[in-house]
This record gives sequence, C-alpha cells and structure tokens, in this order.
Amino acid sequence: MAGLRMGEGILRRKPIEHIEETEVGEGPRLERSLGLWQLTAIGVGGIIGAGIFTLAGTVANGTAGPAVLVSFLIAGLASAAAALSYAEFAGLIPKAGSAYTYGYAVLGELAGWFIGWDLLLEYTAIVAVVAIGISGYFSFLLGETGAELPAWMLGAPGTGDGHRVDLFAAVLCLLIAYLLNLGIKNAARFEMVVVVLKVLVVLLVIAVGFFHIDTANYNPFFPYGIGGAFTGAATVFFAVFGYDAMSTAAEESKDAQRHMPKAIIYSLAISMVLYVLACLVLTGMQNYKDIDPESGFSTAFKSVGLSGLADVIAVGAIIGILTVMFTFMLGVTRVWFSMSRDGLLPRWFAKTHPTRHVPTRVTWIVGFASAAIAGFLPIGEAAELTNIGILLAFVVVCAAVIVLRYRQPDLPRTFRTPWMPFVPALGIVFSIWLITFLQWQTWARFAVWFAVGLVVYFGYSYRRSALARGR
Repeated sequence: MAGLRMGEGILRRKPIEHIEETEVGEGPRLERSLGLWQLTAIGVGGIIGAGIFTLAGTVANGTAGPAVLVSFLIAGLASAAAALSYAEFAGLIPKAGSAYTYGYAVLGELAGWFIGWDLLLEYTAIVAVVAIGISGYFSFLLGETGAELPAWMLGAPGTGDGHRVDLFAAVLCLLIAYLLNLGIKNAARFEMVVVVLKVLVVLLVIAVGFFHIDTANYNPFFPYGIGGAFTGAATVFFAVFGYDAMSTAAEESKDAQRHMPKAIIYSLAISMVLYVLACLVLTGMQNYKDIDPESGFSTAFKSVGLSGLADVIAVGAIIGILTVMFTFMLGVTRVWFSMSRDGLLPRWFAKTHPTRHVPTRVTWIVGFASAAIAGFLPIGEAAELTNIGILLAFVVVCAAVIVLRYRQPDLPRTFRTPWMPFVPALGIVFSIWLITFLQWQTWARFAVWFAVGLVVYFGYSYRRSALARGR
C-alpha cells in the first residue's frame, strides 16, 4: 500500500484548467509588464550571441569545418520541432517555469521535478559559459590596445601560465544579477536596446564580410566527414534554444496566451536566418584551420586587413553576448521561483521584492553560483554541464504535448502544434539522437546531479509540495 501511495504521489499533476485560480493567494506573484516585441527581444537575445561570436568559430575550427553551417541547420531543425511544442504550451499554461511547469501539469510531479532540477544546473552553467566567452573577446581587445593585466585574473586555473581566476567573467555574472534585480520592466528595456545593437553588429558582419569571401575556403566542405557536422550540431545546440529560457517569463507577459507562441516562433526564425548567413561569411573569409576558436569573427576580419572593424565586432560581441546571460539567468531564477512557490523547494526562495516584484534571493544566489563556475572552470568543462539537460527537457515537452493533445483535446489552445504527432515526435527523435553525441563525462556529471536531486525530492519535496498538502 505504501508503494502504491508513493506511486500515486509522484504522478500527481497540477490541474491545467485551474492553474491560474489555484495559485492566486498561495504565494508571491510576478508583475505582468512584457509585450510581444520585448518577449521576442529576450528570445533573440538568448539565441544569438555565443553561437555566432564564439561557438561558430570553435566548431568550424575543430569539429565541422565549413560544414558548421550544416551543424546549425541540424540543431535548428531539432530546435524548431521543440519550439512548436513550447509554443502550444506557452499559450495554454502562461505561468513561470516553462518546461518544469509543463511537465508538472501533464506528466506528474516527479517528471516536473526532474526537469526543474535539471534546468537549475543547465541554465546556471550556460550563464557561466557565455561569461567566459565574453572574457575571450575582452582579452582580444586588450591585446589590440597593448594593455596588460596581471595573469592571475585572466583565466581559470589550468588555462594559462599564472591564471588563477577569470575575474572579468565572474564580475559579469554578478552585474547581470544586479540588472535583473532592478525589476523586469527596467531589465527588459535594457535587453531590447542591446538586442537591437547586437543584430545591427551581426548584419554589419554579414554585409561587409560577404565582399571578402573566398569560395576556395569552402573546399573541402566536410573535412571531418558528415559525422563532424552532427557532432558540431550537438555542440552548438545550446545556442539555438534561447526561447526555452524566454518562455519562463510567461507570467510576466501582458498577454501571454497570445504573445508567447508568437515570440517563440519569431525569435527562432530571426536567429536561424542570421546564423546561416554568419556561418557562410565566417568560413568563406578564412580557412577553417585558421579560425580562432574564441574570437572567430574578429580574427577573420583582421586577417583580411579590417582591423578597425575587428575591434568593433569584438565590442559588439561583448555587448551582444550579455543578452544571452540575461535571458538564461532570467530563466533559471524563474524556474527556481516556480519550484519554490509550488513547495518543491523551500518557499523562502520564492520571496519577491515588495516593489520590484522579482525573486531577489534566488537571483543573487544564481549570480554568485554562475560567477564561481565562470571564474574557476575552463570553458570546455563548463560547457559540458549544459547540453544534456536541455535536450532532455525538449524530450519531456515534446512528449507532454502529444500526451495532452490526446488526453484533453478540447482545452482552449491559442496555438496548436501543426502535423501532430509528427512534429513533436521529430523533436523527441532529434533530441535523443543529439544526446548520443555527448561525451561520457557529461553523462557522469548529469548522473551525479540527478542522484542529488532524487535525494532532495524524496527527502524534502515529496512531502512538502503544495499538492502533497492539498493546496
């Protein structure tokens, strides 16, 4: 009987039909102030950044060569299938938490916990990875000006002679936490301005670089074989799902049921067009063997005699990649806030600021945690913490949209995923397939984090959740 009761407990679900009403008065709520284009800017801000300015060069140089373009197309296709599933849920369940909330409402408490716990690590690690990437461009600019800083502050231990901490990356994480604590309205204004500047820089790169393409650099197009392009897709995947973190802000949207699905689709479409064009320019301007893995576009423009523009690109990269940090730190704090409000984590974390209506406690905790990762781990080790959890979240969301469509087909949906169940099934297949390309060390780290999560769930969350208490 005890086993039966536990089985029923881990499968208890938040009722979708009453999800708004059941949460009224049960805890802190977020302020609805974001419009369609602010949401789209947050999505574009999360997608465009490290993928163009850092990962494109990294994958082109060591994994895929000119076929980095194919890597982004594969990752984009898998991401698009999941994006359509996210769009349906975003219109149906306009609450904070994204994949965590969707999994909780459709597949049950343990599935929701699993995804939420997973995203806490993944999003925090992404913030750190992006901060390290910005630090690389900052080092490029310092080299151009001839300025010298103490070696101890220029990188994580083991990344260079005398390196002790990547101080610039750590400070960036804390600055983003401070910005988010100013309130979502003010933070979104900053995000909108910076995203516009970033898109303009990318368009400048594409327009100028087009006239310096040497088609001989495209040969061979698959120097590492088709497998290299697929491995590259698994690596760049985290650069094409910023809409996932953006969807965690549903509860802060003025009209989430109409605006969230559009913002998800618009942000991915805009970003993929820019990714394809940027990859063509990067691998056409410079032989893939000569592309700098850390500041690809800056060194590519410098190689054709455009050093002044290379500096502009480096500055644009630093500014632009900040928006990726913003989007994912926003995402992790909203997932944490939602889990705490549901009682799966201590409700102390869900405390919001009395006037700014943002979860200040978790924002500062994430800020310091990401700063520690960015400061003391090399970018490769930090990046290994990111992809597997997001891919598994995609599997859960795509599976949940299929289950819910058949379980409750008459729910009022403002957006319906087309070609059911083919599209979400494609998202599941692509995600599982990309997971197989990840290294065993990634699985090992994930297994440890998952085991810790199970201890926390059965030791605390199972009995303390709002549903367990009948609330």
